[in-house]
Amino acid sequence: MFGQILARSQELVALYGLNVVAAVLILLIGRWAAKIVRKLIENVMARTKVDTTLIAFVTSLAYVAMLAFVILAALGKLGIQTTSFIAVLGAAGLAVGLALQGSLSNFAAGVLMIVFKPFKVGDVVEAGGASGTVQKIEIFNTILKSPDNKIIIIPNSKVGGGNIVNFTAETTRLVDIQVAFNYRDEIEKIERLLRQIMEGDERILKTPAPAIDVVKFSETSVTIAVRAWVKTEDQAALTGHILRKIKELFDSKDLLPPLAAPPVLAAP
Repeated sequence: MFGQILARSQELVALYGLNVVAAVLILLIGRWAAKIVRKLIENVMARTKVDTTLIAFVTSLAYVAMLAFVILAALGKLGIQTTSFIAVLGAAGLAVGLALQGSLSNFAAGVLMIVFKPFKVGDVVEAGGASGTVQKIEIFNTILKSPDNKIIIIPNSKVGGGNIVNFTAETTRLVDIQVAFNYRDEIEKIERLLRQIMEGDERILKTPAPAIDVVKFSETSVTIAVRAWVKTEDQAALTGHILRKIKELFDSKDLLPPLAAPPVLAAP
């Protein structure tokens, strides 16, 4: 009896032993090769200055895909039919994809934003129905901090599916203020006083030169636009400063009291 078992074992080892050894070698060598390929992908993406979040995700996804291929190859070497496994994986992938349509759209939008970089961390943006300073750009969400210190989490599909206004992408911004003056005031005198305000602030850039133009007439007033280019970081403070100076101009005795509404800041 023992001899029969031993003989049968020898037959099985002779029949399947080499396949088992080959399957183990496929697993070991395949895992080693997958690590090398993952490292190569990571190095290539790092040299092209791709975002670290996307690098981590892509390399992990590639590594898992290669391991799955290696495992299927090892099972096939053992004589196990892998067609059913592939069919099950495909069906499971389809079911998961249908269940996670929203998450997948957020993921796709996140990858596109990380690749094309319409904005970066630290930029002040308006996107997805909210505005604030960008804190994080994640695979599924973008996190903003509002001016009143609130954290806003926006799905990437909403960010990528609408208009994105980046207020700090450029180094300079235009201050555009429109002021309504009384018809009884002298245009040349008003322009001279407004130009003195422009020339008296060092934060206003000389090139392009500030501009003061008449832009509209109404029944009771004439509207003059004050336009000046400034550094982006100075735009908010300088706008308030110019409005204050214009209010002081209104209050001075150099001009008659305006009949129209007070200064109005044009839309940025």
